[in-house]
Amino acid sequence: MRGGRWRTVGRGLGRVIVVWAVSTLTMLVLAGILPDFKLQSDDGDSATRIAVTAALGAGAFGLLSALVWPLLVRALLLVPALVIGLLTFFLNGSLLLLALRLIPDGRGDANAETAVVVAAVMSAVASATGGALAVRDDDAYRRRLYRLADRRRRRAADPHRTSTPGTVFLQLDGVGHDVLCRAARKGVTPTIARWLGADEGPAARATHRLTPWRTDWSSQTGASQLGILHGSNHDVPAFRWYEKDTGEVMVSNRPASAAELQRRAVVRTGDGGLLSYDGASRGNLFSGGAEQLALVLSMAARRGRENRSRAGYFAYFSDPANAVRTALSFVAEVGREIGESTRARIRRRRPRVSRGGLYPFIRAFATVVERDVVVAAVLGDMLAGRAAVYADLVAYDEVAHHSGPTSGDAERVLRRLDRSLALLAQVAEHAPRPYRIVLLSDHGQSPGETFRARYGLTLGDLVRAGCGLPVPRRARRTLPQALGCARAGDAPPGAEARSAVRAALRRPVEEGTGEHRPRRLAEPIVLASGNLGLVSFPDVPHRMTREEIDRRHPALLPTLANHPGIGFLLVRSEDRGPLVLGARGAEVYLDELPADAGPGALGPLADFGPGAADAVRRTDGFPHTADIMVNSAYDPLDGEVLAFEEQIGSHGGLGGAQSRPFLLSPLVLSPPVAEGVELVGAEAVHRVLRRWLREAHGPEVPRVTPADDRLPDPVAPTAFPAADHVVQDKTQ
Repeated sequence: MRGGRWRTVGRGLGRVIVVWAVSTLTMLVLAGILPDFKLQSDDGDSATRIAVTAALGAGAFGLLSALVWPLLVRALLLVPALVIGLLTFFLNGSLLLLALRLIPDGRGDANAETAVVVAAVMSAVASATGGALAVRDDDAYRRRLYRLADRRRRRAADPHRTSTPGTVFLQLDGVGHDVLCRAARKGVTPTIARWLGADEGPAARATHRLTPWRTDWSSQTGASQLGILHGSNHDVPAFRWYEKDTGEVMVSNRPASAAELQRRAVVRTGDGGLLSYDGASRGNLFSGGAEQLALVLSMAARRGRENRSRAGYFAYFSDPANAVRTALSFVAEVGREIGESTRARIRRRRPRVSRGGLYPFIRAFATVVERDVVVAAVLGDMLAGRAAVYADLVAYDEVAHHSGPTSGDAERVLRRLDRSLALLAQVAEHAPRPYRIVLLSDHGQSPGETFRARYGLTLGDLVRAGCGLPVPRRARRTLPQALGCARAGDAPPGAEARSAVRAALRRPVEEGTGEHRPRRLAEPIVLASGNLGLVSFPDVPHRMTREEIDRRHPALLPTLANHPGIGFLLVRSEDRGPLVLGARGAEVYLDELPADAGPGALGPLADFGPGAADAVRRTDGFPHTADIMVNSAYDPLDGEVLAFEEQIGSHGGLGGAQSRPFLLSPLVLSPPVAEGVELVGAEAVHRVLRRWLREAHGPEVPRVTPADDRLPDPVAPTAFPAADHVVQDKTQ
């Protein structure tokens, strides 16, 4: 054992010497190329002296990078994450200038701009050299990646190798089932194709099974991931919603809201979450009960030592080579986005949304910085031997919103994500325990132009018109056409809707003229979550019924229901419960639907799939469901919806691919559901993942939570109604 330890030390020392030599050579080459970078005195020096100077400079730079850089990165945790990449070059150049100042007799010198270039090149070369040397040595490769693991865990005793498998859950945010299948067939994602046995060759053999599942009505990360990680997404009606009892707008990706949603889920289930046993949560909205956290939004609202949400940045950027590589990729991605958006404008692509302002930087952060940090954190977790890891990769979702879910731009992002999956699969071979990699998504995306682009007004404008409130001039010009024209084959809207428009157009236009108007009731709050809209009246403390809305604003519901861009509305009747309204007076009372109701009885819900009525009925039972829930129109022929936000790839409501994500699991795990059974709802997915962890770790993983006691296990065929084979929580 002692001899093996000395051999390891010797190999490590040898790699340090080789990297030092390569860095010295790189510094000499740059000194010969760059006129503002010198390694000799003004009177000139011999070649030997210049080489010694370069060696001293390279050694000082490497030592400063190892000792000082981690301290600088820890200080950078006080800086917004988006700025880290922009400061990397400056800080790396500063370290080089300091290293040159340490060379005796002042033989090293460079101006600030040159120092940045030299430092970036030297860091990249040193990283490539070290990685090339370590790849042949499993122990060295493990140690290099293990530095990315949490520092507190690293200081503990090294984990012993175990045969008990661990599980890594990787969430490809926004990737729908059909998009994944198409990408695998086209060769965009060769790693996924190999897992599915779809790659070419007679020896192709599947190692994973692909299972589609159906989201709840709120098809977005907040609802889906909360249900998956914590077993309950009760009372999450949308991505953002207004709560009358507190007067607050809840937004799923706001730290304070995420923390409150997680607290409510824990209280409801009585359980910490999926990752409570030796788990790690990386890049997620919620912690899942994990102790090891990095980039977890629900923890970002906290302060003090327990706030580990940004520890992932420190663990990754503490290696200067990582910082330089990611910063270079960040700049390249910004340029790529600017080029793509410019081409879209020149070619007049439709649909199209604005992609200017800060969006190129936001995209680069999601597709480069967050991806690199999260993947590195997962690598560290695997090499640390953690039992369960859940990580969210958001790159595709961010790009697809603006470029479209099936665009070439989105496919290129999928290709890069697939390379990350290949890296994780390779590193799993060096982990101290076997790992099962489960791939899943939280929702898909549905294409289509925006509601505003098609009709020239927003949902808020339409609601104001229905309430007889003043509307902006741009909407005033388009309202008659929007409400007076329907799609081919549609009947014109009712007289109530036209009356509402005429009433609204006789009111003054909002242009800040200061004109005195009679005091009126509080205006409605209109919020959008993809193609799902929410209308709330804040001055009424309870959820308004249809009858109350009609008494207050007689034309509002007909105006909305008859608009060609609206698929259906959900309101509540005083006497008959949840009510779905559609065009031409269509009404569906959900509590009165028979279990075997056919499409004819579903009215406006018929085009949205067999589970639409159950999903809408469940949302109606939430305490904070809006007074009026609005789902956009959906074209089942082309799968398009109309987003109420400025997105050409959207999700959040019902209609199309957004409600059909996937679950890709190793064949060694039990089937997610029995044959012929559909997996429905994020809470059902949670129970499947918990069962898989239980299969691997036994009693350490809690078998059920209080909420689980009421819900059937989706693998048991006897747990489902024979009529539609749907797994659904009907108690909420």
